[in-house]
Amino acid sequence: MSVGTIALPHPATERKPVNKWLVTISITFGTLMGAIDASIVNVAVPHLMGSLGVTVEQVTWVTTGFVIATVMVMPLTGFLARLFGQKRVYLFCLVLFGIGSALCGMARTLPLLVVFRIIQGIGAGALQPTEQAILRQTFPPQEQGMAMAVFGMAVVLGPAFGPTLGGYIVDNYSWPWIFYINIPVCVVSVLMVTRFVHEPADVRDALRAMAARQRKNMDWWGIGLLIAGLGTLQYVLEEGNRNDWFESGEIKTIAFVSVISLVLLVVRELSARVPAVDISLFKDMVFFSGTMIGAVMFAMLMSVTFLLPLFMQTLLGFTATQSGLALMPRSLTMLVVMPIVGRIYNRVSPRAVVAFGILVFAYTAWLMGHYTLATSSRGIVNVLILQGVAFSCLFIPLTTIALSSIPRHRLSDATGLNSLLRQVGGSIGLAIMATLMSRFATRARGAMLANISMDRLAVATRIGAMQRMLAARGVAGPAVQTTAAQMLDLQVRQQAMVLSFERLFLICGIAFLCVLPLVFFLKMPETSEKIEVHVEM
Repeated sequence: MSVGTIALPHPATERKPVNKWLVTISITFGTLMGAIDASIVNVAVPHLMGSLGVTVEQVTWVTTGFVIATVMVMPLTGFLARLFGQKRVYLFCLVLFGIGSALCGMARTLPLLVVFRIIQGIGAGALQPTEQAILRQTFPPQEQGMAMAVFGMAVVLGPAFGPTLGGYIVDNYSWPWIFYINIPVCVVSVLMVTRFVHEPADVRDALRAMAARQRKNMDWWGIGLLIAGLGTLQYVLEEGNRNDWFESGEIKTIAFVSVISLVLLVVRELSARVPAVDISLFKDMVFFSGTMIGAVMFAMLMSVTFLLPLFMQTLLGFTATQSGLALMPRSLTMLVVMPIVGRIYNRVSPRAVVAFGILVFAYTAWLMGHYTLATSSRGIVNVLILQGVAFSCLFIPLTTIALSSIPRHRLSDATGLNSLLRQVGGSIGLAIMATLMSRFATRARGAMLANISMDRLAVATRIGAMQRMLAARGVAGPAVQTTAAQMLDLQVRQQAMVLSFERLFLICGIAFLCVLPLVFFLKMPETSEKIEVHVEM
């Protein structure tokens, strides 16, 4: 074609943009897959142990490796976006995630599976932050609440649906298919992102200018300290409880390395000419407050999601399927309420919505703190529906307002830090609850045993009733007394676990109330730039 033929008819140069929801669907696939894959493997652990011939302690590295890799990449999202562009980073990570998924399905030894899960985690790490940045740059201010509602459903519902989906696949097919199922979704997502997602010109130009400075001042020390600090921190959180925390010399050493590395990272990034991780963003109180509340929210979400199935299966006699189905009403409630919250985002003060969500969650935690062995399925479901409303009121305003004052070209840095704090918050919540659960139960059992004596009428009456019941069933001789004592000890253990769960649920509510003062800083800027939709046919 000659130069003179380049000019096209006017209608061809002013084509209507693609509906922005196509952009949303294109980039939400990756986030949803990454969120699901963080938990989908948990239900396949018995199958992996049998297929690979490993112990439960060894197979945990399949999850630990994925989470560590994901956490280390999240804060580097802005750094990578400046060097290569947001769209290229998203596409590369999407392809890497798909390749990692295929390799995981083909792995037949534990070391290979762990290595391939790390590759998968590296790909997943940049998907959430990049999607969040692209959505913020695509939707106008008055519609960003709805955009964050879609993002929130992917991030929050992924871990909720992961175990259910994984259980169905493992029961009806085989464990490699929990990885293979990602491949067609990745292909569709790559095609859609390539076709519909385009970076805004102003953001692209700003990132190119920053990339030129960054290439001249590469922050290799910052990257090294980040990988060392976050990698060791996540290892401590994942493995600490299994190794009895600081009773283990290994955990002590790794924790020390983590603290030193993270302190040096902060010092380095605040003094570097062009930092790899823009920690200075936390000087913005709106961003800091929204991110910290979001971290606590995700910690509580992961904690309750971890504790409730255990409570239902170990104490109420639910099967794994029944406990999974009991959690579904919360997820379904969030699917319904999140779009509603997104719609009213511009009409109701975000601070009021977040404060309401915190108070509702604290109330549900108080209700859960009164669960007993007689609690019914309806009692659990009713509380979870309220909890779904609470989390819906929290996630959308927090993810939207936290980034409201961040310049468009710095959104990749901000979303990377925002996603990192949510992930680390969830890991910390799980680690604390798993540790306290056994300790609280041990203390409660010890306190109850101190009050159990045959001199007490209630104890003697209970033992006598058990002995008569056993005798009526044909148990005779010394076995009657021994079995009755064992039955009483089992009841004591059950009540100790009930008390432990009650305390943990109450702690979740109290922890959330502690961040309530931060809501004061969640104030939308009085002026906000108009954000146009940057998509093309």
